[in-house]
Amino acid sequence: MSPMPYAVRVAEDPADREACFAVRKEVFVVEQGVAQEIEYDAYDAVATHVIAVREDGTPLGTGRLLFGEAAAAKTGGDPTVGSLGRLAVSKEARGLGVGVALVRAIEDAARTRGLAAVDLHAQTHALGFYERLGYEAYGPEFPDAGIPHRAMRRALTPDA
Repeated sequence: MSPMPYAVRVAEDPADREACFAVRKEVFVVEQGVAQEIEYDAYDAVATHVIAVREDGTPLGTGRLLFGEAAAAKTGGDPTVGSLGRLAVSKEARGLGVGVALVRAIEDAARTRGLAAVDLHAQTHALGFYERLGYEAYGPEFPDAGIPHRAMRRALTPDA
């Protein structure tokens, strides 16, 4: 099977945002049982969202970057640290590098904003994925939406 061609970009318009929310609903609400009322929050309005789309326009994955005041509660209040969250890849696109491409796009968006590092709250089953991308876990395990998580951080360099 040849790789599925896709592109990753910042979600610019309402249709892109709706596609991001559709992937999140599929992965978090339907597959993982997260309550819909906690999946979507006030941060969605101020976040930078990224989306991966197949050549035919089908959304394959999404993630978001919080920064500034919106990220403060998730990053210990450090204004130089962004918060990567809501990373979701549809079942059909898993294993194709979409998650890696989304993380790197979020890191690029963080660099553009002059951020020095990116934090995230990883589901514990995904720790290895993020570790391979240079993230380091810190602090104790904690529940979020009933799912075990760990905080992780990666310092950003200008070109890596």
